[in-house]
Amino acid sequence: MASKGTVKASGNFNASADAEVLYKAMKGLGTDEDAILQLLTARSNGQRQEIKTTYKTLFGKDLINDLKGELGGKFETLIVALMTPPLAYDVTCLRNAIKGAGTDEKVLVEILASRTPQQVKDIVAAYRQEYDDDLEEDIAGDTSGHFKRLLVILLQANRQRGIQEGNIQSDAEVLFKAGEQKFGTDEQTFVTILGNRSAEHLRRVFDAYMKLTGYEMEESIKRETSGCLRDLLLAVVKCARSVPAYFAETLYYSMKGAGTDDDTLIRVMVTRSEVDMLDIRSDFRRLFARSLHSMIKGDTGGDFRKALLLICGGDDA
Repeated sequence: MASKGTVKASGNFNASADAEVLYKAMKGLGTDEDAILQLLTARSNGQRQEIKTTYKTLFGKDLINDLKGELGGKFETLIVALMTPPLAYDVTCLRNAIKGAGTDEKVLVEILASRTPQQVKDIVAAYRQEYDDDLEEDIAGDTSGHFKRLLVILLQANRQRGIQEGNIQSDAEVLFKAGEQKFGTDEQTFVTILGNRSAEHLRRVFDAYMKLTGYEMEESIKRETSGCLRDLLLAVVKCARSVPAYFAETLYYSMKGAGTDDDTLIRVMVTRSEVDMLDIRSDFRRLFARSLHSMIKGDTGGDFRKALLLICGGDDA
């Protein structure tokens, strides 16, 4: 299957030559940021790992430490993110979300709602290996209520496969009874069904729910729930409909309004760059009647902007 990423492996790749370019860019007075960002955005993550190894072999220095020493601010954060293997990056993001000052629920929601069951299993194993801690225990100790329960369900990574034809209508009816038809909301029903059914099954349930109630699933969730649980349920529903559309929306709201949520912008651009950025771009265009490229351009500046636009690729004007 053709990659839907914008960042691809370089054809005539030479790790030693690349390591030399980076070394020269950081050697002596001043730093050639442009050389660094042009090179790293034109290599796949796997190639960046080879460059990192070769850099140490040639110069006896750690490339990440050198980059951190020479760069600063959000540009540094972006470059270090690009240099991190995808699994290690997810694990670090989750760790910081839990262990930082206060819990960053946004990161827990985004990663656990959007990753495949296999990716979640890999994350849980890598987290244990890296920190000798249990991710589920750490998350459960830091969250509460049905928000916690749904996160724990997602961490089991046991979603059913395929479509259970016999359950489509009954799932829709049970959700209707648990929400719109009831005084107060039976959150557990939402959590169990949305946490355990496959994406293709859920899409059929959402259609049946719409026929039955006249509401989109998202409308009911917004009315019936609140806070972190609402955010997580919405993310799960949106990812069941379309992961690229979910990320297009996440990117849009990271830049819309006063100030930019740079952390989210960096996280999504980096983690989707080799996965589905082309799909995200076309969904962005469709949903918001403007290109992702134009929004990044208008909302960021300097080397940070240059690097993000290279990751974005073309402008769907």
